[in-house]
Amino acid sequence: MPALQRSEATVRARLLEVDGYRVGLDLTGGPDRFVSTTEIRFRCAEPGADSFVDVDPAVLRCAVLNGKPLDTAALDGNRLALPGLRAENDLLVEAEMRYSRTGEGLHRYTDPADGAVYVYATCGPDLAAKVFACFDQPDLKAPITLTATAPAEWTLVGNGAKVRGEGGSWEFAPTKPISTYLFTVVGGPLHSVHGEHDGIPLGLHARRSLAAELDREAGELFEVTAASLDRLHELFDERYPFGEYHQAFVPEFNWGAMENPGCVVFRDEMLFRSPATAAERERRAMVVCHEMAHMWFGDLVTMRWWDDLWLNESFAEMLGYRIAAEATRFTGTWTGFAAQRKGWGYDADQRGSTHPVAGNGTRSVAEAMVNFDGISYAKGASALRQLVAWLGDEAFFAGLNAYFADHLYGNAELPDFLAALTASSGRDVPGWADAWLRTSGVDTLRAETERAADGTLTALTVVNEGSRPHLVEVGGYRHRDGRLVPAGRVPVELGPGRRVAVPALVEAGATLVVPNDGDLTWAKIRLDPDSWRAVRESLSTIEDDVTRAVLWEHARDLVRDAELDPAAYLDLMERHLPAETSDSIVEPVLTFARTHVVGRYLPADRRADGLAAVSRTARALLADGPGADGGSGRGIRLAALRAAVESSGGEEQLAELRRWLAGEAVPHGLTVGPELRWAGLARLASLGELDEARIAAEAAREPGSEAEFGAARALAARPGEEAKARAWDVLFTPDAASNRILEATARGFWASGAPDRQDAYALRFFERIAGVADRSDTVTRLLGQTLYPVAQATPEVVAAAERVLADPALTPALRRNLADSTDDLRRTRAVRRAFGGA
Repeated sequence: MPALQRSEATVRARLLEVDGYRVGLDLTGGPDRFVSTTEIRFRCAEPGADSFVDVDPAVLRCAVLNGKPLDTAALDGNRLALPGLRAENDLLVEAEMRYSRTGEGLHRYTDPADGAVYVYATCGPDLAAKVFACFDQPDLKAPITLTATAPAEWTLVGNGAKVRGEGGSWEFAPTKPISTYLFTVVGGPLHSVHGEHDGIPLGLHARRSLAAELDREAGELFEVTAASLDRLHELFDERYPFGEYHQAFVPEFNWGAMENPGCVVFRDEMLFRSPATAAERERRAMVVCHEMAHMWFGDLVTMRWWDDLWLNESFAEMLGYRIAAEATRFTGTWTGFAAQRKGWGYDADQRGSTHPVAGNGTRSVAEAMVNFDGISYAKGASALRQLVAWLGDEAFFAGLNAYFADHLYGNAELPDFLAALTASSGRDVPGWADAWLRTSGVDTLRAETERAADGTLTALTVVNEGSRPHLVEVGGYRHRDGRLVPAGRVPVELGPGRRVAVPALVEAGATLVVPNDGDLTWAKIRLDPDSWRAVRESLSTIEDDVTRAVLWEHARDLVRDAELDPAAYLDLMERHLPAETSDSIVEPVLTFARTHVVGRYLPADRRADGLAAVSRTARALLADGPGADGGSGRGIRLAALRAAVESSGGEEQLAELRRWLAGEAVPHGLTVGPELRWAGLARLASLGELDEARIAAEAAREPGSEAEFGAARALAARPGEEAKARAWDVLFTPDAASNRILEATARGFWASGAPDRQDAYALRFFERIAGVADRSDTVTRLLGQTLYPVAQATPEVVAAAERVLADPALTPALRRNLADSTDDLRRTRAVRRAFGGA
């Protein structure tokens, strides 16, 4: 059955009002199925009308509407017709449901560390029908009461507070009215840590093989949780509305986290089994704050339909960074936003699939799924930063509190939000929204200068080449004692197409001019030639982290737009990254250099030299220096060690890598954790140094999810044809592997192989990829993005990609994933052609 259409959802929402769900789950059966029994009480505004309920079972045992059995054979895909509704209705549905292996629905996982079994439910955006019968759309909110039968040794956690949980029989209190996509339950022999803050019970949960990690991380997680709660309570009139606050760390989760009210679910890699950088801890703190902001944006007030996804994600994104920076010890989150997160959004906003932040015309849930992208997150957050700068905090948060009060436990749309802010501010917020939220693409802010013969700045104009108004700070920097020091920042309001002179920076003698200093807006920047020369010579001497992050992002952008030779980016990296003091910058620069500059943009005959440049830079960063043992210094060296492992080449470096993996001569103050160890093993495997038996022996040394994932990646990374053929079978055989194993296999596949063999497999990819359209959205994403041969940018491969995209039968998810990856493929080819590549 096709995905729910907006037109269908509109009719059903007008017709029905749901009073409540009572969901009963029996989790004591076999490894493939569980039993779901759902009672739904709902009203119909037009008695006698027909509708349908969503349910996606393995076996539909029975369905009874108002005491009358329905024909189970009438189930059409995942829809069961509900004929002749009354004003008040009771529906009972009992079904056998399938456990998921792809993180969609009720996912079942067997921990390779100890054989323990765990389950967790992922219901967004339209997966709730794989768990229980429901009206699966965001604007039919209702209380949900969960009961469950589980193995006696299990603990269950859900949206509501536990009422009873003895002897394997569980019941949870009814939730407040929530959307079906926000339902969850987490179960298994969980290890839990409990706390309390400001009268709110808190819980942290993970599988028992991660008990030591959860105990170690609990203090920091509770600290961030408490600080975030306090700050949000200061900003919002409505207190946290969902009772208890649990955070569960689960295996094989597809996203970073999910904002289920009362029970937020995180991917359990966030418990850091391996040493973590300061930047990674900072990102985790941001995610904790992001998900808590969702309790208001998305859970308390929910978008009516998926084209207003930004009302959930853009707000949570902006507040996640802001709350972490303001209320926790992780004060540098905006540096990471500028250095890494925004790049994800900029890339998305320059593809053919770009879309407005809000009101993007999403016609079906299938289309909505692919809009969980850098536009809905990073660009939306940047737009909101602009809105706050324009309105001021007082008017902005007054409008938000009025918005919450008007739509408490209900749904809202873009006009509702705009009306609330217009009333609180007296400004033309709809006009602002027309420019910022209803348009797509990235504006460019350009610095134009005039200089004397000695380079002295004599005139400066900043030009807005785009269609949106921008409030920015134009920064100036001048040389002093071999460094670039601030010459001043000037607030500038740039209307669409406007040119604004900035004489203050001329008078201050600026050498470098940065049009978006402080990163307050969503725009690409272009520097004048003398400013770019100053960046090349002195980037690392700029004191402000965010300014350096903006300039590194600018360099990345120049490479992607074929305006800067990839080799010049590597030169910039070698010259300035060893002096970098922020691991939030070091990580993305090294990653972009290795995966994009070397892995894509350099032609095959120059990649070894490019990889050597990454390796030299990483090893320079590994050198002991001031602050190397703690804080950001240790994080920088840890990021450098990872890059050194991934880029090792030549006998001397490979011998060093083997010693590191054996725990010998590891750089001072660092350790090789499981994740890094397996990255190193995958590198050796890609060079033909590990056979299948050796990989199996390595996995058996310390069984667990890291070994399972790492072994799958290493097996696929081997260069032999037999290894590639086996990996190919795993990837293209339905149900052959879980989502995480598919991801690991896809990550390893292109790590080795002669160019002609890789090109041949790239062409085979396009012969096979249309055939995966009937697999799940997660599998479609993994194959359409992670496995996509983006580095094989030959004319034949590009032509094959475009032929596939011309197929009208592609599903929306597969089409979007392939279109985005093909844009990247074309960009790879353009960069190579611009700078002498094949």
